[in-house]
Amino acid sequence: MPHPYRDLPDSAYWRRSIVGKGPVIDPLAGDFLTLAREDKVATAGSCFAQNIARHLKKSGFNFLVTEGAHPIIPAADAERHGYGQYSARYGNIYTARQLLQLFDRAFGTFAPAEDIWPAPNGVRVVDPFRPTIEPEGFASEAELRADRAHHLARVREMFETLDIFVFTLGLTEGWESTVDSAVFPLCPGVSGGVFEPARHAFHNFRVSEVVADLDAFVARLRAINPAARIIFTVSPVPLAATMSGHHVLAATTYSKSVLRAAAQELVETHDGVFYFPSYEMIMGAPAGARFFADDMRNVTEEGVAHVMAVFLRHAAGIESASMPEISPEIPDETIAAAKQWVEVMCDEAMLDAEDE
Repeated sequence: MPHPYRDLPDSAYWRRSIVGKGPVIDPLAGDFLTLAREDKVATAGSCFAQNIARHLKKSGFNFLVTEGAHPIIPAADAERHGYGQYSARYGNIYTARQLLQLFDRAFGTFAPAEDIWPAPNGVRVVDPFRPTIEPEGFASEAELRADRAHHLARVREMFETLDIFVFTLGLTEGWESTVDSAVFPLCPGVSGGVFEPARHAFHNFRVSEVVADLDAFVARLRAINPAARIIFTVSPVPLAATMSGHHVLAATTYSKSVLRAAAQELVETHDGVFYFPSYEMIMGAPAGARFFADDMRNVTEEGVAHVMAVFLRHAAGIESASMPEISPEIPDETIAAAKQWVEVMCDEAMLDAEDE
């Protein structure tokens, strides 16, 4: 008897697309955006998003940078101060609410009440919404405010001129001000600021909240850049620590599930919005933890290369050599090399830093 499952593509069946295929799976099916060399691509999100920016630049695509370091500054120093990791110097943006509030701050519709923190050294000051971009902090409030004004102008330029915006959803857990609900990338007191229970509240965002924030962001972006296309992806990097009261593994599963569900709702609601399955490629059962370093948190360069190979295959029609499958014949030194990972700036890792 005929039924609708008879004539589906192989990608619709587990046995045909997963079984026996090894850890290197291409799980992207259906329509995806087309990336041209001249398209201005901006990135933001959790620390995993830095890998996307790096590979786009290395592959010769037009990675949009509106806030760059002065040419005389050495590359290593520029990176240490948050330049070039993303399209502008906003550092890690872990939650959808942070992204929405960044847009509103850049366009002057939201001015958080808590906008200066003392640095950990007690002498300098830090930006609560970019607490690690100046490793030693700013010398004065005036310097911080001048830098912030320049930064937000460059963020406006980014949103107004980008063709494609790639946002990597990282977390649902965050800390917010009880005064005006401003969301911080780090808990106050971790890298500047003073934690005050009366002023700072833990918030674990739900699916409905993430969807509402992303819906609002899409509407705001399209209002000033109607042709902008958007790619949402979910970071495969587990939580470094959780305040949920649950085991960190269960908390990670909740967080990533919420973000994945929210991203799908956005794709099914808006034209020109796409989902890219980087989370599935790294965390899926076929990978068998192959793409994680020994800490089971940082993604190896091999894993990042696989993610970007799939991305460029579907977005730009670029084919790259597939990676070898795991074999007992692979020498130990080759396995060790595969576990190397490229260090990225990840504020969240500071939540589990050892006390000095």
